[in-house]
Amino acid sequence: MSPIRLVVAEDNLLVREGLVSLLSTVPDFEVVATCASLPELFETIERHTPDVLLTDIRMPPDHHDEGIRAADRLRSTHPDVGVVVLSQFVEPSYALALLDAGTKGRGYVVKDRIDDLDRLADAVRTVHTGGSSIDDMVVDALVRSRTRMVDSPLEVLTDRERDVLGEMATGATNNVIAERLGVSAHAIEKHSNMIFTKLGLAEDPEVNRRVKAVLVFLAGTPTEAIG
Repeated sequence: MSPIRLVVAEDNLLVREGLVSLLSTVPDFEVVATCASLPELFETIERHTPDVLLTDIRMPPDHHDEGIRAADRLRSTHPDVGVVVLSQFVEPSYALALLDAGTKGRGYVVKDRIDDLDRLADAVRTVHTGGSSIDDMVVDALVRSRTRMVDSPLEVLTDRERDVLGEMATGATNNVIAERLGVSAHAIEKHSNMIFTKLGLAEDPEVNRRVKAVLVFLAGTPTEAIG
């Protein structure tokens, strides 16, 4: 089986080399190139066409939101390239900006956690297969902010259903959620179906209800407001 080919974009030399060293220990990963600025990032993607880009949220030339801008542009120019954005920000607004144009193949990992190789590797593998992965520190912040909203669609959910939906937002499967919450996979399936029902997500072959439920969670808006 071919390894997952990675490009690492990070302007801090020590962090960049540390990431390369860390990722190189994963048997199914291959770091094919590194870069340190947004223009260089686009050139590197064109040259190497990786499976996944691992990028800092801020880098030259502006040190503002280059990682998010790169993810947005690559959705059009290289839709098959997954993107994991590394950020020092736990605030939900940054993750929401990343996922604004869609959740497919996008991940958001808080930089404080990049030494957790298993977590980082899971995020890379998830976006490589078209899934989404959001750091659970950000999910916790989202849960707190969304449950405080007036007329939030999440008000109809029980505490356990909110827990399950929050785990969904991290990109976890039912089996993983069951393990994290200490219940059976069958129980998680029942909770998931109840979440879909309460949020008005009818079964539709054209719609991934799991993704749409997460979008409701992230946006804090009713389902009819989400296309």
